[in-house]
Amino acid sequence: MEIFIGRQPIFDRLEKVFAFELLYRNGDMNVFPDIDGDYATTEVLINSFLTIGVEELANGRPCFINFTENLLYESIFDTFDPKHIIIEILENINITPVLIDKLRQLKRKGFKMALDDFVLTSNIIQFKEIFSLIDFIKVDFIATAPADRLFNEKWIKTNYPHIRLLAEKVESREEFEQAKRSGYHFFQGYFFSKPQIIHSQEIPTNLANYFRIIRMLSEENANISQIAQLIEHDVSLSYKLLKLINASTSKNKVRSIKHAIVVLGLTELHQWIYILAIRESIRGDTDFNGNALIASSLFRAKFCELLAKHNKKTNSAEYFLVGMFSMIEALLQRPFHQIILQLPLSNQVVQTLTGTEKTDMSIYLDIAVSFDQLNWGGIRKLVEELNISEDQMRVYYNKAMQWSNQIT
Repeated sequence: MEIFIGRQPIFDRLEKVFAFELLYRNGDMNVFPDIDGDYATTEVLINSFLTIGVEELANGRPCFINFTENLLYESIFDTFDPKHIIIEILENINITPVLIDKLRQLKRKGFKMALDDFVLTSNIIQFKEIFSLIDFIKVDFIATAPADRLFNEKWIKTNYPHIRLLAEKVESREEFEQAKRSGYHFFQGYFFSKPQIIHSQEIPTNLANYFRIIRMLSEENANISQIAQLIEHDVSLSYKLLKLINASTSKNKVRSIKHAIVVLGLTELHQWIYILAIRESIRGDTDFNGNALIASSLFRAKFCELLAKHNKKTNSAEYFLVGMFSMIEALLQRPFHQIILQLPLSNQVVQTLTGTEKTDMSIYLDIAVSFDQLNWGGIRKLVEELNISEDQMRVYYNKAMQWSNQIT
């Protein structure tokens, strides 16, 4: 399934890219559709961090993302590295003591914040402490009258000199120079670049599996091993789980899906599974059955794991990951180097999948691919190298096929 993200660069005074704003899009049309704000922001987060990858989208630069009032109170920020996100507080959000307490918590975590479409009002002035938390203020250069802009600029510079002004909707060189003379530090608008539509592919999902995992996570004594088994049944969810860890502050290399759950934590996993499930329910496009690429990925994963266990490999779970992600390039229709290197996998797994070096895992993946493709000539040669009898190999082949067929 094709997904879309709008990305517009934000420039500094030297016209160098400082950051990007990420925008919800649902097609090639470069306009914001009439859609619920909570859903739009959730889609931006999922597509940016769990599908495409924020490093690929932004190349290490921070991303301005609009947050609705509802999402500001959620605990999703616990999962993200603050260096990736600048929280945009929309102009229609009610400034209250409760909100300020929440923003103060986010500030302590290291997040930077921006007021979007800023207009000086008595309500905002009433809660002056919000300005001590704000790093950027975005001013609409088209919608704001020059006299109002001048008053707002002077008030901010006088009272809160730490805040950097960002001029948005700058559409000409004249407006850019005018904004610079007025003391703005950053600039965004069609004069520099229209939002670029980024395309990507998303792996098909198994919605029923999401709800099974949610039920298990809701139990008082959740069984991590059983939850890991359910996630292993779902290539899409396994991929998103690793992407989520990679986008977080954790720098752990995971050795298995169970290890990934431990690194992320059950609370964060529960929340994200729920968000993904609700999102897929709304979209109603979870045609999981009959996807040949998914079936092949699951077969290869189980087959590699069974062969590794037969040969008493202590890291058989990593062999499972090698098989599972061996078709990720075809599933996402993007090159391996844009995908695998963004996942928190061990060097050996990455080398095996990219083929940059032959590893102990390579022959296991090769034989799984040969069986998946029914390449009998390749099978006979590899079976001899692996030193497993043909009869035993058939047993493992049948077990792997049965396991993958139960799921797909």
